[in-house]
Amino acid sequence: MKKVHIAGVPEHFNYPWHMALADGAFQARGIDLSWTDVPEGTGRMCQMLQEGETDMAIILTEGIVKSITEGNPVKIVQEYIASPLLWGIHVGAASAFRSIKDLERTKAAISRYGSGSHLMAFVQAQQEEWDTNGLSFEVVHHLEGAIAALTQGTADYFMWEHFTTKPLVDDGTFRWLGDCPTPWPCFMVVATNDFLQEHASVVTHILSVINSYTTEFKSIPSIDRTLANAYGQELVDIQKWLGLTQWSQKQLSEQALTEVQDTLLALGLINTKLPTAAIFHPK
Repeated sequence: MKKVHIAGVPEHFNYPWHMALADGAFQARGIDLSWTDVPEGTGRMCQMLQEGETDMAIILTEGIVKSITEGNPVKIVQEYIASPLLWGIHVGAASAFRSIKDLERTKAAISRYGSGSHLMAFVQAQQEEWDTNGLSFEVVHHLEGAIAALTQGTADYFMWEHFTTKPLVDDGTFRWLGDCPTPWPCFMVVATNDFLQEHASVVTHILSVINSYTTEFKSIPSIDRTLANAYGQELVDIQKWLGLTQWSQKQLSEQALTEVQDTLLALGLINTKLPTAAIFHPK
């Protein structure tokens, strides 16, 4: 039985992994897959991959591409979510800010530098035609930290996945001002170069299992109710999210990778572009 460590955010996107684990689908192939929830998100997972704390991760595209260009010995082995991530833009309930344009030159709460909440703040600012040199940040580590920062006024706004934060909008903790979708597919399956070199066939088996679950995921009877109960979401919100979300069973396109790198380079978030072979693991 081959032991494999994999990490991901504790969000509804990753429910197929938990289903497969509960069904013993990886064990049936001789794989002891150990899942770690990482509420701190992509920046923390990049660190875990670099330091050998995990073999694989389900991670945001822009974050892992940036990390690989900075020398993180990791490859993208497959696209996981082909649709964009809908980043909700939130302020505290008592905030004086009423629209996204009010947020120019204010302070964004981010989980950590290099995280999706950090990188997408630049993308959102570019879309608003703000001077990205005017962005400032407060590191809050996770969603609970963002709640404290926006409530106490140490940060002004926070970008996080729309549906994950929706209960906090519903209960009056946050006020939602709008969304900023990623301009590319949002989640990738990645693995360290060392693990791929030694256990490429194991990765192939893992992908085969998860792809069999994601292919049929939306057609599972009452999956909307299951997800709503598992993640404390309103049924109508989960149904909307399911309608927007598309799982993938193939590699990220070279065109999408080019768009990610071009955007990060233009924003000054990476210093160089890498060839496709340096980022994708060949099947």
